[in-house]
Amino acid sequence: MNKKIRVGAVSYLNTKPLLYGIKRSGLMDRIELIEEYPSKIAAMLLNDEIDIGLVPVAVIPKMKESFIITDYCIGAVGEVASVALFSEVPMEQIETVLLDYQSRTSVNLAKVLFKEYWKKEVILQDATEDFRSNIKGNVAGIVIGDRALKQRNISPYMYDLATAWIEFTKLPFVFAAWVANKPLGEDFEDAFNRANAYGVKHIIEVVKEQGPQHYDLLKYYTENISYELTDEKRKGLALFLEKLSNL
Repeated sequence: MNKKIRVGAVSYLNTKPLLYGIKRSGLMDRIELIEEYPSKIAAMLLNDEIDIGLVPVAVIPKMKESFIITDYCIGAVGEVASVALFSEVPMEQIETVLLDYQSRTSVNLAKVLFKEYWKKEVILQDATEDFRSNIKGNVAGIVIGDRALKQRNISPYMYDLATAWIEFTKLPFVFAAWVANKPLGEDFEDAFNRANAYGVKHIIEVVKEQGPQHYDLLKYYTENISYELTDEKRKGLALFLEKLSNL
């Protein structure tokens, strides 16, 4: 392909290992890399403004064609740390939940958990940019990404969504995967997969490159985020998409 392949990636700390490999591969001459927040990347993939994106998996059912093209993802086999329900009060006192506008998957996961796991009726409200300041009293909020790592130091109550999903289903969770809206060719897909693998194998270098953060990045990259898209994660993904269709 002479035309550059348009690649959209999430601009969060959790994607840095994957991007570390991509940016150090020979692929940078073949791709146009765009970094944005998750729901923006998902919209771009749906609108064919990019060819492949590290997108919230909730977008997959909305696509005419979808191809998961690597063995890597943003997943969790335990506490994910950066996707959670934050509150000033315990779960039983929560009345309203503000939904982070940056991710479709996390919002839909929260809806599944409230309905089937926590079995609690709450008022769900789509949030705008500065919604974290409204997490007070009986109003809780779903916060994702880097802002969630900061929110851990603010809110007295935190309910990790990956932990809840795993307790509920006994399966890991996939928040985002590399999804293409068209076949991109075996040669590119193999090179792209190897670039992801390179980044995951160089976590120490990634941590050093990011500098001091609100959270221990070595722990985040090795204990919270699980990057390999295993068969178990694919089972968890399939179950989530099934539950999504019943919301």
